[in-house]
Amino acid sequence: MSAGTAADSVPGGYAAARLRLLQEESRSGPPRRTALAELTDQWLAALLAGGAREAGIAQRDGVAQGVALVAVGGYGRGELSPRSDLDVLLLHDGSADAPAIAALADHVWYPVWDLGLALDHSVRTPDQARKTAGEDLKAQLGLLDARHIAGDAALTAGLRTAVLADWRAQAPRRLPELRELGQERARRHGELQYLLEPDLKEARGGLRDATALRAVAASWLADAPREGLAEARRRLLDARDALHLTTGRATDRLALQEQDQVAADLGLLDADTLLRQVYESARTISYASDVTWREVERVLRARSARPRLRGLLGGRGRGGSQAGGAGAAERSPLAEGVVEQDGEVVLARAARPERDPVLPLRAAAAAAQAGLPLSLHAVRRLAAAARPLPVPWPPEAREQLVTLLGAGESTVGVWEALEAEGLITRLLPDWERVRCRPQRNPVHRWTVDRHLVETAVRASALSRRVGRPDLLLIAALLHDIGKGWPGDHSVAGETITRDVATRIGFDRADVAVLATLVRHHLLLIETATRRDLDDPATVRSVAEAVGSTATLELLHALTEADALATGPAAWSAWRGSLVADLVKRVAGVLAGEPAADPSVPQQTTAEQERLAIEAWRTGGPVLALHARSEALPPGEPAGSGARAGAPASGTPDKQPGARSHAEPGAEPGTESIGVELLIAVPDQPGVLPAAAGVLALHRLTVRAADLRAVGLPEELTGPAAPDPARPAPSPGADPGVLLLSWRVAAEYGSLPQAARLRKDLLRALDGSLDIVARLAEREAAYRGYPRRRGVHAPPPRVTVAPGSSQLATVIEVRAQDAPGLLHRIGRALEDAGVTVRSAHVSTLGANAVDAFYVTDASGAPLRPVRAAEVAQEVERALSV
Repeated sequence: MSAGTAADSVPGGYAAARLRLLQEESRSGPPRRTALAELTDQWLAALLAGGAREAGIAQRDGVAQGVALVAVGGYGRGELSPRSDLDVLLLHDGSADAPAIAALADHVWYPVWDLGLALDHSVRTPDQARKTAGEDLKAQLGLLDARHIAGDAALTAGLRTAVLADWRAQAPRRLPELRELGQERARRHGELQYLLEPDLKEARGGLRDATALRAVAASWLADAPREGLAEARRRLLDARDALHLTTGRATDRLALQEQDQVAADLGLLDADTLLRQVYESARTISYASDVTWREVERVLRARSARPRLRGLLGGRGRGGSQAGGAGAAERSPLAEGVVEQDGEVVLARAARPERDPVLPLRAAAAAAQAGLPLSLHAVRRLAAAARPLPVPWPPEAREQLVTLLGAGESTVGVWEALEAEGLITRLLPDWERVRCRPQRNPVHRWTVDRHLVETAVRASALSRRVGRPDLLLIAALLHDIGKGWPGDHSVAGETITRDVATRIGFDRADVAVLATLVRHHLLLIETATRRDLDDPATVRSVAEAVGSTATLELLHALTEADALATGPAAWSAWRGSLVADLVKRVAGVLAGEPAADPSVPQQTTAEQERLAIEAWRTGGPVLALHARSEALPPGEPAGSGARAGAPASGTPDKQPGARSHAEPGAEPGTESIGVELLIAVPDQPGVLPAAAGVLALHRLTVRAADLRAVGLPEELTGPAAPDPARPAPSPGADPGVLLLSWRVAAEYGSLPQAARLRKDLLRALDGSLDIVARLAEREAAYRGYPRRRGVHAPPPRVTVAPGSSQLATVIEVRAQDAPGLLHRIGRALEDAGVTVRSAHVSTLGANAVDAFYVTDASGAPLRPVRAAEVAQEVERALSV
């Protein structure tokens, strides 16, 4: 398109040409961004030329003199996405008077605004531009990418030369500021390579970081690793282009609801493929940033040391062996063929990776144990020259892998360095299927591969609890390796683990243990939170799956490490206590201790018995509240344990009418994990839906819940102990009491008063409080508010867990968590005519995972056909 067709007198010509360009399916990616920048250049050049003539700006050969239009920032780099801002500087040498420059600026800016394009503009002389850059780092970064559009080219060239000279002279002061900017962005926006809805520009590893690496290179102080960097930047820009076209907005946030369309526009298989590509690009940029900033720090440290060194040498630093010898970096041996130099781990001069296949693992283990990074040169040399390990691995290689995994937090950086150069997939080919693989469950904070490494990090802190820490660390590394394959990842992972463990060099017995750990790595947490631990069948089934106390010990540590590495919602003191209780019971079975008699009532605490007695005597519900807290993991920010939208707020110990207290022994560094609410109520129909409904009406989020019957002392229930104040039970009624234990948090504001909860619970039980209608009113009110478009949740799934109990039928419910969900489940079970013997409720992020032990009217488990019917009835009720 010529400048004439893009004349300022016909602004619609540019708009039409721009629209045609963006709709061309045959042109995308860098060619489209370049074409869009060129088209915009031509339009703005025509605007400048017309404005210069009208303002009386001096011309030479048809080119305005003393003024220039300069593209800066992303526009200067030619990286115009469909909805990008136009970053433009109107540069002038001061020879024209102020009204003429103002008229010229208006002539250029107003047509841009008229088309609805975002414009970041400024009008400055070269000296003013340099002064602004010296005071504003972001302005200086934009000018580093200055590109001439139209007007006096010499003016633009002079500014570019001066700005680059200033940048290089100020680099020792400016580069630390630039690094701090990046760290602050990372704190605000997170790491792009792990986010389900990443900001392609601002998150760590995004486009801002890629631009920062260009600025570092322009300083001549250090340079970024070039391999893969341009491709990573291109992929992120392509994703942003498609995102702009999909949404029609200037957004950099790749929201869940846009990902399928963006993937389709890029010709990718699905949203997971898109995220994996984005994560890989971000990982490349993040690693390049880490390496580059380490080099910047090293260079600046060396520069600051030179003046001191010259002073110590009395000015003899020029030439001579003394200065050279004093300035040489020391090399400290760490392992065979591995030394530390200048804060990095490098290969010894005598190292021969082509003859030493264990050297990559030995160097990595030494670096992790020393808490030092592997130098880029060392990793690249190892990747280029090291020979493959023989199969099975020699014992030293296996030991070095275990040593690497057992180093704790420093394992992560070293592992990422190996992975960046392809060494991990060379050592463990199955790693490729989980590398950068997203996890759609919001409970998970990491990709699959990083989660595996983080689990090993967590497991290293638990290694003193087990007799075989090597098996614990390898199992941690492999426990989710099956997520790269279709089907149940535990089943697939067992097969992969047998193959990997054999190749690594473990013997047959150890391979069997590792396979068991991977196959059953979810067994303890799922059983402890979803099954009745007083049911002998539950404990016996776990014992049969585990097989030995040594394996149980390993599985216990692996369960905790896995949950801690998953995220705050996956582990708590409460979950830990349930798992520990299960492990204790299973250990007893494995040791040959007699199984618990299911006919004997479950042991209750003194407080539970006191509440049960009071509920029986008064004939109504009795409530108790307890604040609970737990120690935070190292480095975990306060508040991270609360589910989104349900902060643990309120001070239950101050609520009138509640038996409440804060947990004794709480110390600084602990975090409230909500409130434990105990409700004892005489056994009667409808207790679960009534209690759950009252909690929902009071906007209490249920994080976990447990329901069971509590037996009363015989002296209370016998005929010799009548209580005239207590209502007479109906004929044939069970004199027992139901105990409901809840972990709750207020959705908004503080917790309600216990007296109000009890009053509403009484009304719900006697039928005077219509919970269904009240919840329906609230839902209708919610629908009246505009909402952010969200992701459509998958439908609820209700199944029967066969063989889980000999005493009851276990109904499992998995659904999207929502206010009143537990009330609806309880009502559906009541309507189905079954009795809830016990309930085990767990909330993970936005997912409710509940198990209900139900019986028929006679107290027996349901027949298989009837159990399936009940499951279908509950699922239908939840699907409405």
